[in-house]
Amino acid sequence: MVLLVLGGNSDVGFAIARRFAEAEGAYVILASRQVDQLARKAKDLEIRYQIHAKAVYFDACHHESHAEFYRSLEPRPDGVVLAFGYLGDQLEAQRDFSEARRIVDTNFLGAVSILEIVAAEFETRGRGFIIGISSVAGERGRQSNYVYGSAKAALTAYLSGLRNRLWASNVRVMTVLPGFVRTKMTANLKLPQRLLAEPLDVANEIYHAYRKGKDIVYSKRLWRWVMAVIRMLPEPLFKRLRL
Repeated sequence: MVLLVLGGNSDVGFAIARRFAEAEGAYVILASRQVDQLARKAKDLEIRYQIHAKAVYFDACHHESHAEFYRSLEPRPDGVVLAFGYLGDQLEAQRDFSEARRIVDTNFLGAVSILEIVAAEFETRGRGFIIGISSVAGERGRQSNYVYGSAKAALTAYLSGLRNRLWASNVRVMTVLPGFVRTKMTANLKLPQRLLAEPLDVANEIYHAYRKGKDIVYSKRLWRWVMAVIRMLPEPLFKRLRL
């Protein structure tokens, strides 16, 4: 198996790479902008798991480069993990559209740009899998992060449509909906410890869901029920909450 991890420098992305290297002996291609840091992680995978790994440059927001980036990959991936993302600053996004645009571009438009290229090849090949990391933030808009949440809501809907399109071609698309995860992106946030997951725990849940052929997986599982309650709250009540 050859696994391409888009956003290989993210804590969750690298944890997934480790899990597939350990369990599947996967040849791992880590893709991100910070290639020097990425190269050290690739070397760590090779030494730790005795597999092949390499680092390649990838910019999620430079859409024009995506087709050439994908054509240049050698070997070709059997599976792709979409792990890049940008939380951004909600208040800054309200004041400055460039921040809002960066949030939407990174979390949604960049994902559509590269995954359409991946999907076209996998569809022609008649096999492959895509694991897309969205977020429970997309389940219902909240004032504290509604720009990020709306981008993730769009990504979740996109992955659902992609799954519907590619199923007949024997290509699997799995949507991952993490809640709070202890990562570089959330390091400065005050988060409830009971709902906080570690990157390796998320990676384990994703791998087990992949092995079971699941379409959608929440991480932690408790989030499925938390979000079910939040979705059921009537709008007149929900809009009064400070979430």
